[in-house]
Amino acid sequence: MTKQGLNPYLPSWEYIPDAEPYVFNDRVYVYGSHDRFNGHAYCLNDYVCWSASVDDLADWQYEGVIYKKTDDPLNPDGRMCLYAPDVTLGPDGRYYLYYVLDKVSVVSVAVCDTPAGKYEFYGYVHDSDGVRLGEREGDEPQFDPGVLTEGDQTFLYTGFCAVGDKSRSGAMATVLGPDMLTILEEPVIVAPSEPYSAGSGFEGHEFFEAPSIRKKGDTFYLVYSSVVMHELCYATSSHPTKGFVYRGVIVSNNDLHIDSYKPANKPMYYGGNNHGSIIAINDKWYIFYHRHTNGSNFSRQGCIEPIEFLGDGTIPQVEMTSCGSNGGPLIGQGEYPAYLACNLFCRDEEIYTGDLWMDSQFPKITQDGKDGDEETGYIANMTDSATAGFKYFDCQGIKKVKIKVRGYCNGEFEVKTSWDGETLGKIPVNFTNVWTEYSSDIVIPDGIQALYITYTGNGRASLASFTLE
Repeated sequence: MTKQGLNPYLPSWEYIPDAEPYVFNDRVYVYGSHDRFNGHAYCLNDYVCWSASVDDLADWQYEGVIYKKTDDPLNPDGRMCLYAPDVTLGPDGRYYLYYVLDKVSVVSVAVCDTPAGKYEFYGYVHDSDGVRLGEREGDEPQFDPGVLTEGDQTFLYTGFCAVGDKSRSGAMATVLGPDMLTILEEPVIVAPSEPYSAGSGFEGHEFFEAPSIRKKGDTFYLVYSSVVMHELCYATSSHPTKGFVYRGVIVSNNDLHIDSYKPANKPMYYGGNNHGSIIAINDKWYIFYHRHTNGSNFSRQGCIEPIEFLGDGTIPQVEMTSCGSNGGPLIGQGEYPAYLACNLFCRDEEIYTGDLWMDSQFPKITQDGKDGDEETGYIANMTDSATAGFKYFDCQGIKKVKIKVRGYCNGEFEVKTSWDGETLGKIPVNFTNVWTEYSSDIVIPDGIQALYITYTGNGRASLASFTLE
């Protein structure tokens, strides 16, 4: 099959949430946390980096481990995790990695001469007296650093603000000097937390975590995760440390708020926390975000969607898709892995509640191997009414659909072109302990189509792939 941009954009066995994408020297580099498959907590692995040519977002290259959790002097035994990082190009031409360990509230910094070489510990953000930010009297805890360098100044955005926590005021912006560590301007609040949002315009979408800063023209875009958790919102200002106005939602990993193809309040995926940012690649803009797999919070995968800017600088919310960076529909022919599902739900779907919510009643994207195994993912736990949705395909002359299934199941897979559409055909399946191919003569209408595959019957099926012929 012709190489195409897909979601998730990295291999199905890689779990890189909290993505911060940048273009350096005609390559796109993605920095993020590093989840562990079947992990018991967030961000258990060391930082790694992936990159791609700006001309080919379907060909991602593994750059290796760029920083270990034991590289920080505060963490010699590795018992703390590396939370969401960000990277900026300093005025000296070196690359600076900002991060926070999971049990301290100071901002650590590492440095490297190349975007994805091995970073070395550099120091902690501190004031002119050498006292670390986050440890001084009156400091709010530091979390999720996002950075932007302009000239000799670096703007550092941090914060974590749970609903009802009056001890935390919102997203903070701190200005650093040319050494990338020393505070020039003390923290100020640029987006309010929930207790302090009345009259701000942020009501209902107050700052929770994950501040990320980008600049387009003369406008600063502050991308962040709101108290709703599953959505990435944004605010804009003409100044990096004041005047931010709430503008809207860019993407939801529940696929909520969009009513163009479904009820706006219907979740189409099992969502959770979200973190990411926007980037221009060859004059096209994208949002990088993450989705939740394996039935927990702790195996998150990166996804991409193209975005557009309207004349007033706003960004209309985009839907989750399977085609990601492809820039258009996928080729409507051949075999596709089931883990590309951008919609996944059953009759009992719930909006994320904050618990480890997935049990055997819900479908989930998973894999058989252990962390680090290069193994193709699949959808497990497809019980009666479980639906996997894939968008979009340019179909021409499709007359047969094949699927690969295993599991203690006895029923049928229905094929549709919308989540609530008419069934175009059914593929019967039976109990099998190994991946088994089943097929039926099913005509898919010509043109750009979504594909929804729903299991009806007894037991639990797992879906590995589908083929359009």
